[in-house]
Amino acid sequence: MAAGVELFDDWDAVAAENGAELDARPCLFERLSWFRLLARHCPPPGRLLAIKAGTCWLFLVRNGRRAAAYGNWYSLRVGPIGDPARIGAIASAVRAAGIASVELTPVDHPEQVATGFRSAGWIVFTSAATASWRLDAEGLTFADYWASRPSRLRNTAERRARAIDTEVHRRFDARAWAAYEDIYRASWKPEEGAPAFLRDLAEQEGDRLRLGIARHLGRPVAAQLWFVENGTATIHKLAYREDARHLSPGTVLSMAMFRAALDEDRVAWIDYGTGDEPYKAEWMAERHILWRIEAYSPHTFTGLAGALRRLGSGLVRRSARR
Repeated sequence: MAAGVELFDDWDAVAAENGAELDARPCLFERLSWFRLLARHCPPPGRLLAIKAGTCWLFLVRNGRRAAAYGNWYSLRVGPIGDPARIGAIASAVRAAGIASVELTPVDHPEQVATGFRSAGWIVFTSAATASWRLDAEGLTFADYWASRPSRLRNTAERRARAIDTEVHRRFDARAWAAYEDIYRASWKPEEGAPAFLRDLAEQEGDRLRLGIARHLGRPVAAQLWFVENGTATIHKLAYREDARHLSPGTVLSMAMFRAALDEDRVAWIDYGTGDEPYKAEWMAERHILWRIEAYSPHTFTGLAGALRRLGSGLVRRSARR
């Protein structure tokens, strides 16, 4: 193991080593508190493999000789945390730990990660995994933003707003959260994977929380879960009651949430999480690719065989497109 590189298989040990610094990270998905919530409520299958090199961390879950980012369907971003110059050292430590393949997704900026793993002798493939729709909101007022939206969207929201009341909560509120859960259960969405995780997250994040509720004649009909920090508003969850679809409550609530983010929080960016649903283009301005990184160690039979399979599948896909 290279000097200055340490491995951990226990969250308490990670906390003892660097907990305060990790919890001071500017992004939710990089904080120790985020990972501990995942571990408590909905851990990915396998064993924790946490690697630290200087001020850089990578949190993986290992299953035999395979490893993946420590995350699940709630994780909107994954990857190394901290000094990118130490990614190569982390990649070397992962290989020394007997890992033959690593998958990281969704990754925001894959170049440094791929370069670091390649420098440590891994065979690396990058591919588009999904998309994130974003809005550069620096200095943007809601009035100017709204004027730039498609007329069909504006007309629908303004017309339906006459029948819908909205509220935006800036801290956890038990009554509003109960409304969120009721709306989600009555929505078109599948059963929530870990509702206790989301509730604990909403309570934990304090004044970074933005919980929007729309009501029709006093009845909760739409809900949205956002978090705002360091100039970025991230949209995590949204749902509306299926039997209230004709009221367009989600559209009206989105209008209220964007107004609050732009005119009250004055954010520099709004991020629509992950997913390439067509409706997001009506609200946002930029489509940003999120990536999958697959790394294979050619120093093991399993890793080399995996790399050859991955290379072969890529050739088949390219041939099929011709």
